[in-house]
Amino acid sequence: METFRCGRFELDLSNPLVMGVLNVTPDSFSDGGHFYQIDKAIAKAKRMKKEGVHIIDIGGESTRPQAYPVSLKEEKDRILPILEALYELSIPLSLDTRHTTVMQSAINANRVDMINDINALKDKGALTTLAKAPTIGICLMHMQGKPSSMQIHPIYQDVVREVTAFLRNRFLACQKAAIDTKRILIDPGFGFGKNFEHNMQLLQNLSTLRKTVPAPILVGLSRKSMLGIIADEKKPQQRLGASVAIALEAIRRGASIVRVHDVKPTLQAIKVYQMCSEKNTDFG
Repeated sequence: METFRCGRFELDLSNPLVMGVLNVTPDSFSDGGHFYQIDKAIAKAKRMKKEGVHIIDIGGESTRPQAYPVSLKEEKDRILPILEALYELSIPLSLDTRHTTVMQSAINANRVDMINDINALKDKGALTTLAKAPTIGICLMHMQGKPSSMQIHPIYQDVVREVTAFLRNRFLACQKAAIDTKRILIDPGFGFGKNFEHNMQLLQNLSTLRKTVPAPILVGLSRKSMLGIIADEKKPQQRLGASVAIALEAIRRGASIVRVHDVKPTLQAIKVYQMCSEKNTDFG
C-alpha cells in the first residue's frame, strides 16, 4: 500500500484523492475574490469537508499567468488566520506558497500539514526549512519562468524529458537533504510555462513521469485554459464538465491526487469511474 505522509496524517493512496482549492486572493484566475474574506473562506472549507475532500490547499498569492507577486507580509496576513481557523477541522491543510519565509511562518505556527510549492523548494532556505520539519508533506512542481511571464512563448526541445528531468533532480535534492521520500509528491505543472501542446504531451505521458520519478503525482488541471480550448468555453467557471473529465483521464494515466475547484462532482465521477472500471465484478 502506497502512502503519503502529510503532517498529522498518513494518507492512503490506494484510491485517488481529491485536493480542494481555497484561494484567499482577490485575483486568482477563476475564483479570485470569492473567498477573500475569512468567513467566506471558512464556509467554503467546511463545505468541501462535508463533500468529502481529502486535502484543502490554501493559497494567498495568485500564480495565474501574468500575475505579479504580493509582499510576503500580505501573503502571510492572508493565509495564517485561515490556517488557524481551519486547523480544528481535522483535515489535511496544504499551503500553496513558493516563499521560504511564508512556509516557515506556517510551520512555526504548527498549523499546516503540507507545502505545495510551484517553485519546487528552489527558494533560498526552502529545502533546509522542510528538512527540519520532518512530518510536513511536500509537493514539488515544475514551472518554466515566472507567473508574470511564463506563458509568453514557452519553449522546450522535449517537454516530457525536460519536465521529468527537472522533477527527478528536485526529488534527488530532497533526498540529499535527508527528506523522507514518503513525504514527497510531484506535479508536472500544467499551464505553468507550457502551451496547449506541451500540456497534452505531459498528460499523455504521466505514466513515464511516474516510472522515472519514484513519487506519487499530483495534477492541477481544473478549469484551466487548455480545457477552454478543448471545450470551446471562455469562462473558467463554466468548465466543470471538462474539468471532471480530465481529472478522470489524469487518474487513468497515473495521477494519485487531483487538485480541483469542484469537489463534489469530481468525487462522484471518481466513484462511478472506479465502479465501472473494476474487473471481474458480477453485477448479476
